[in-house]
Amino acid sequence: MSNTPESPKPGSDSGTTRIVAGQTPAKPKRRRTLEIGLAVGLVLLIGAGAAVASVVSNNNNSQAAPAANTSPAAELKLGYFSNVTHGPALVGTSKGFIAKELGDTKLSTQIFNAGPAAIEALNAGAIDATYIGPNPAINSFVKSNGESISIIAGAASGGAQLVVKPEINSAADLKGKVLASPQLGGTQDVALRAWLGHQGYKTNPDGSGDVNINPTENAQTLKLFQDGKLDGAWLPEPWASRLVLEAGAKVLVDEKDLWDKGDFTTTILIVNKKFAAEHPETVKALLKGHVESVNWLNSASAADKASTINAVLKDTAGKPLPANVIDRALQNIKFTTDPLAGTYKKLLQDGVDAGTTKTADINGIFDLRALNEVEGKKTSAAGLGQD
Repeated sequence: MSNTPESPKPGSDSGTTRIVAGQTPAKPKRRRTLEIGLAVGLVLLIGAGAAVASVVSNNNNSQAAPAANTSPAAELKLGYFSNVTHGPALVGTSKGFIAKELGDTKLSTQIFNAGPAAIEALNAGAIDATYIGPNPAINSFVKSNGESISIIAGAASGGAQLVVKPEINSAADLKGKVLASPQLGGTQDVALRAWLGHQGYKTNPDGSGDVNINPTENAQTLKLFQDGKLDGAWLPEPWASRLVLEAGAKVLVDEKDLWDKGDFTTTILIVNKKFAAEHPETVKALLKGHVESVNWLNSASAADKASTINAVLKDTAGKPLPANVIDRALQNIKFTTDPLAGTYKKLLQDGVDAGTTKTADINGIFDLRALNEVEGKKTSAAGLGQD
């Protein structure tokens, strides 16, 4: 059994709340109660476009509409996950890079288990920006007809694997098996369903099909696998490494092998469009802190990276990761501000193949102008937005 508790506690920052799929968020000190429903089904992901668009339209004016107020925000509410793939968020908040750049703008944070829950919070106005995987961002953009979010930077590439029981040796061994993903419609869930489809398997959003997929909170996935109740899972780091090193799983698919040159987006930084229009200087300040965090991760020693990230994970999960787990996880991840825009048409098609989104035009999903101004170089939007 893992030496990390399965029920993470809120971080030491009193403005931080942890939210996982299927749970009601804890009530943080000095903050109003946030009640965010996290049950996500197909009706939310692909059948409730009008409902989502309605929520978004109440929180986002047309992109072309003039902003009524372009002063710095009084508060920036930022979401992220307690995953190593969210290293820039972990470093940026713990080392104070983001808060320093925000100046007088208060930084509040909320922790999520998977992307669809974070998107729901963003569209409801409970957060203003979040670190997230690309597929939920694409789905929100599609469902809102481009009104909800903008991708403003990349954060991490790599660090996702399908890990399985040792006796499973190929895709042919998966028929009738039970696999897990962090949440229906999340980036790893889409990757798993799309990959299984290419292997000739049919999967359904309700979990049934040739291979059963049970969206499960990551810590519970580890426990269920240890108890023999799961045959495998498609997971981000450090959870893939935890199943391998703590529960005896083996890697059946390393997602990097499915992409050209092994580059695929795991984590990006997105912002609510209305918030960005009203507070462009706050968004630029967030990006300055984000860039500083990525630069730190790419220049720090392996030991410094591991100890810094582990300190945050200790605050949010109760105990740090074992050294071998965090070392393996970090070896699988590249931290980058480039969102790899050239991969998004394939990501969209994977969502279509997985049944969690629909064919759509995603032109306009990127706004990399502030990132390019901050970095002094051009990161391409690949024709899918402004750069």
